[in-house]
Amino acid sequence: MSQEAAVVFANEAFYLAFATRDLKSMEEIWSRDAPITCVHPGWRPLIGRDEVMESWATILGNPAAPAVEFRNARAFLYGDVACVLGYEVIQEDVLAASNTFVKEGVSWRLVHHHASPVVNRPEFPDTSPPRGPLM
Repeated sequence: MSQEAAVVFANEAFYLAFATRDLKSMEEIWSRDAPITCVHPGWRPLIGRDEVMESWATILGNPAAPAVEFRNARAFLYGDVACVLGYEVIQEDVLAASNTFVKEGVSWRLVHHHASPVVNRPEFPDTSPPRGPLM
């Protein structure tokens, strides 16, 4: 697997933990060695593992929290640092998101997440499966 694919895979694992509200998996995705930070939409910047993990415990523990889908992932590698840019689709809202990863051993670990609203909703290609009988 290429490093770019590995970073995209790590990003997908982050959103899978988000979607399944799996706090244990979320904790594993974030770095334990490097300083971590996070900016949720409308929140103040969170600094340090305790603050960031507490925020995820609150979000993932809220049954009313809406589902999030990540679209249009693009990875940018800078040696042992990588950034994945894309969009979070939350019901009718779209947020621009950036996720920064660092290489720790053979794994890519999240060190920064930032999501914020966009003014103009981007167009996404239809990736839904075909409907109706297949012939």
